[in-house]
Amino acid sequence: MPAILSQMFPPAPTFLPKDVPSLVGKVYIITGAASGVGFELAKILYSAGGTVYVGARSTTRCSDAIEKIRSSAPVEKKTEDRQTEGKLGSIVVDLADLSAVKGAVEQFLQCERRLDGLIHNAGVMMPPAGSKDVLGHDLEVSVHCLAPYLLTLLLEPILRKTAESSPAFSVRIVWVVTMMHFDTIDGGMIFAEDGVPKVLSKPMLNYIQSKVGASWIAAEFAKRLADDNILSVSLHPGFMKTELQRHMPLPMRLLMRMFKPPIYGAYSELYAALSPELEEKHNGGYLLAWGRIGEMQEDVAKGLKSKAEGGTGNAARFMKYCDHEVKGFL
Repeated sequence: MPAILSQMFPPAPTFLPKDVPSLVGKVYIITGAASGVGFELAKILYSAGGTVYVGARSTTRCSDAIEKIRSSAPVEKKTEDRQTEGKLGSIVVDLADLSAVKGAVEQFLQCERRLDGLIHNAGVMMPPAGSKDVLGHDLEVSVHCLAPYLLTLLLEPILRKTAESSPAFSVRIVWVVTMMHFDTIDGGMIFAEDGVPKVLSKPMLNYIQSKVGASWIAAEFAKRLADDNILSVSLHPGFMKTELQRHMPLPMRLLMRMFKPPIYGAYSELYAALSPELEEKHNGGYLLAWGRIGEMQEDVAKGLKSKAEGGTGNAARFMKYCDHEVKGFL
């Protein structure tokens, strides 16, 4: 119980915008940055001089967010030791449509030659029962797992190239998940006989199951890109009142008002993306709000091990499913 309370009501953040060095020349993509936590993070990175690509599902949402960021972000004055030249771009991608991902990446690559941080912030929580993506996948699995997986695969070459000329593990991939210690199902994920993750009847369990999948993908990229000195971590950004709860029943939405505003979630993501406290030993790990090193829930961690290693092998099974679903869009 103390661990759960600590996640629900974390201590004050220790890595804040004032601690961020100049980000001039560095490039970041933040999905779901048109509102909420992603929007607040985009403001922070832009204010520090970074080139920030606002990811959203429509041109209008991207443009509106960019206009608001420009008008509200507190850009620091230039000094001799800190040149602040923030830039903003858009990456229009509907994560409920795998066929849209490659085109969005190609447009980004026409504009940029480096990528220092990829923050998978976009999410959907407890949508109407039966919600699916364009191809018929469960909507939460598509938005939290399949589309981000495909996006990362397509951006792998530019991430690797950036890492060649960057300090070790300063190039990072952040997978925003949830608190895994409260209601995770046995085994982390339930599969049908054909290897497809089952759509669970309890909305919150289905949401958490999709976030377990994202944690497994984060660990997979940590393993895959370790030799390139790229850090990939999953992160519980904290409990906040955001648009994410728009599909929740009214009593639950009212309850969320007792928690912090979205800027605190941005502090969590800022820590994951930039804190010097994170090192090679944290690659593939699980972070906590508002910027702390945590431990994976037992079922999630066991999923990363094969049965021969004392685990369940569920992560490998899930990655096989993901590879099958995205192979036609690479």
